[in-house]
Amino acid sequence: MASAGSVARSPILLSHPSAVPTPDDDLSPGVAWHYGDPLGEQRAAERGVVVVDRSDRAVLELAGPDRLTWLHTIVTQDVAGLPDRTGAESLSLDGNGRVEDHFVLADLDLVTWLDTEHARGEALTTYLTRMVFRSDVTVTPRPDMAVLTLIGPAARTGALAELLEIPADAAVYTAGDLPERHHEDEPLGFWRIMPPTGEGRTLPVVDVVVPESELTQWWTALTAAGATEAGMWTAEALRVAALRPRLGADTDDRTIAHEADWIGGPAEFGAVHLDKGCYRGQETVARVHNLGRPPRRLVLLHLDGSADTRPATGDPVHADGRAVGRVGTVVDHYELGPVALALVRRAVPVDAELTVGDGTAARIEADYYTSDDSVPAGRAAVNRLRGRD
Repeated sequence: MASAGSVARSPILLSHPSAVPTPDDDLSPGVAWHYGDPLGEQRAAERGVVVVDRSDRAVLELAGPDRLTWLHTIVTQDVAGLPDRTGAESLSLDGNGRVEDHFVLADLDLVTWLDTEHARGEALTTYLTRMVFRSDVTVTPRPDMAVLTLIGPAARTGALAELLEIPADAAVYTAGDLPERHHEDEPLGFWRIMPPTGEGRTLPVVDVVVPESELTQWWTALTAAGATEAGMWTAEALRVAALRPRLGADTDDRTIAHEADWIGGPAEFGAVHLDKGCYRGQETVARVHNLGRPPRRLVLLHLDGSADTRPATGDPVHADGRAVGRVGTVVDHYELGPVALALVRRAVPVDAELTVGDGTAARIEADYYTSDDSVPAGRAAVNRLRGRD
């Protein structure tokens, strides 16, 4: 069996006549970047619904009666009492609180399913396996499972809701069996409601996790039910417009959870629960939340579309000739034009004149910028004790 991080080369990509693969060294290898009309695919997501092949995702299976209480002790999310057929997002941090992994999970029928970035599948599997100790848990890579994603106003209504059997009142992170899975001897598979994406975070998102052997059949069924084919370009453009970071693109080896806006339990669509018990890296999370502010902030940049070249992920962000941050995901949005996510120093003002890469002009989107006027609760308490009200 292939490792959790191996490339799942989808039959859809290999056979579709208009599929263009993701660029070399992309975080999503082996799937479609677009199907001939990337900006039109984004419009289709805004107006109706698209389906995106994300079979590059590494899928893991956790089984055993201790799986949730054990996982709770080593990750940032409160999952000890996660109800059946619900999910969450979570992080794994290093000892200094820096983000190592971001993953999505769902618990169904005494099995917890995790999916994460292609490049982190093997590392996450190794880490979880090493942390089992005496707990009754097994960690199994599942390269035979693949992720498809529906995006758009019609993603969980009408024909698609009927096909997947999604209840009208299903909340974000709710999960459910695919209709074929009514008996134990039938194929596995499930749907999972994810936080909305797109500008203003208004577009519903549904992940559909299916056996890779049935990927083509499910793709055909979803498109027959009204979903337009779309590539990763569409998913990335909408994600950037929603100011949602992606591990490995919008993070580096120094990123902490507060910088990437991953703070909050499932109700806040976050990946770090601030009221749960001990886990590796918790001290940094608590210290930043209660006493200070993260050194950098995640911002949305509008890029000069007339520039001859575009910046790349990892390029520096400059203000007044000084490096003040790094560029993350760079993508063309069908309405916003060329945009990028970036981590910049906390003190960079919203109206700063910025350049990125080789000198492309950039400006911060003010609507997503939060000022530093408030004082953290812990710092306020210290100030009161010291008579600095």
